Amino acid sequence: MVNTQLFQTLRGVMLPATTARNAEQAPAYAFDARHQLAQFAATGCLNQTFYASADAQLDAVQALAQEVDASFVAKTAIHARERGHMKDMPALLAAGLAVRDVALLSQVFPRVIDDGKMLRNFVQILRSGAVGRKSLGTRPKKLVQQWLLTANEKQLLHAAVGNAPSLADVVKMVHPKPTQAWRASWFAWLIGQAVDEAALPPITQAFERFKRDIATGVVGEVPDVPFQMLSALNLSAEQWAGIARKGSWQMVRQNLNTFARHGVFEIPGMAEVIAAKLRDPQAVSKARVMPYQLMAAFKTAGESVPAVVRDALQDAMELALVKVPTFAGNVVVCPDVSGSMGSPVTGYRDSATSAMRCIDVAALVAAAVLRKHPQARVVPFAESVRKFAMNPRDSVMTNAQALASLGGGGTNCSAPLAELNRQRAAVDLLILVSDNESWVDANGRGATQTMREWELLKQRNPNARMVCIDVQPNASTQAAERHDILNVGGFSDAVFTTMATFASGKMNADHWVGEIENVSLTAQ
Repeated sequence: MVNTQLFQTLRGVMLPATTARNAEQAPAYAFDARHQLAQFAATGCLNQTFYASADAQLDAVQALAQEVDASFVAKTAIHARERGHMKDMPALLAAGLAVRDVALLSQVFPRVIDDGKMLRNFVQILRSGAVGRKSLGTRPKKLVQQWLLTANEKQLLHAAVGNAPSLADVVKMVHPKPTQAWRASWFAWLIGQAVDEAALPPITQAFERFKRDIATGVVGEVPDVPFQMLSALNLSAEQWAGIARKGSWQMVRQNLNTFARHGVFEIPGMAEVIAAKLRDPQAVSKARVMPYQLMAAFKTAGESVPAVVRDALQDAMELALVKVPTFAGNVVVCPDVSGSMGSPVTGYRDSATSAMRCIDVAALVAAAVLRKHPQARVVPFAESVRKFAMNPRDSVMTNAQALASLGGGGTNCSAPLAELNRQRAAVDLLILVSDNESWVDANGRGATQTMREWELLKQRNPNARMVCIDVQPNASTQAAERHDILNVGGFSDAVFTTMATFASGKMNADHWVGEIENVSLTAQ
């Protein structure tokens, strides 16, 4: 008699057999080259992660960029920068176009290399030889020159902060030829040449006067320059308070502990001033802040940061998530809280490693959805489902921190689906947030256990859809792409918009890759 365990009669659609092995050597479904590139661009920061080295990520991205059409590379760079707010990966993809298709590079350059930090990243990647050349080349050199010759004084000053390369290195490399006298004087000042101070633009003049005043003990007005240019000076608490007042929203968010160390919060009223800036709706929107950045600031704020400022970060979080849609029907969010999710979301970077872990991002997604959809269920999992109750009336920050405290254990992406099937739960939208490296539920052949459980769930809920959010740069998934399954990478607020489009049935068969394909190379 035939072995009925091997040859069971299947109900529903035929499930696809796995096509790859994940980092845990468990069966998985490989993304195609375009999806893999998009995944790396949306989540990769070219740093060591739990499963991949920085070198391995670089090699993978370069190989994929050669395999797909150059136009898709260009669109991916734009999407990763404009919607994902990424830095290193878009600069790398743009640098690759400098070798492969300079005409496309010219089209995407203003949208990808949109500030001084991105400009220095782009130049460093090219001159490193990592993309196959060590010189900029004629057209890339002209694009860099154009940025230098059109940036205003404040943009140039911000670009001048940082090394490897410094902006002075870039200027010496490309030799811009300014037609404006102030710009010529500014470049001379930047590279250390003698220059008439009166010929410098106003903010730079103010900076030079301020340095002289500090040296002679005169208390002058703090100039409107990047605070890094002032940090080596012997500033008073009042002067640091001036920096906080004039600083950008992002700069203030990133330097709360610095202000505390320099006595800013000891000045009457300053805590309230900074809190007002952090919770200002227009400032939050303009800053393009990612929710995980706010959670990082909240997590790292020391005891010397006043409660009113910490509360303002929570208010800002609510504002940052105002665009999170309300999904229809029965919504279930399944955050992965396994051990591998305890790694930094942007990878290990020596002393600059982020305090935010993958588990924090997963918890944040769950808390954000619960905030807008109080009836949603949250089913955390590791090797099995973890019992946990979240109060939708609590703040997003509070719920996210509580959920993230569950971390540890192996990864079993099918566990929450199996639990929902056991309960015969009604599901319209299931959101699974993970690093996708499931191994506890590995089976020897056929489909993954996640796909098997999903098919059982679909028999009860034929219109259900599943979104798998991957927060790490991986090349495989536990849920094969099809009309009712979306695989998307990233941890910006753009992911919520993509989920809403898919859940409403408005996303085409290519899903996320199709969204990137729809990026216009000419739109500004």
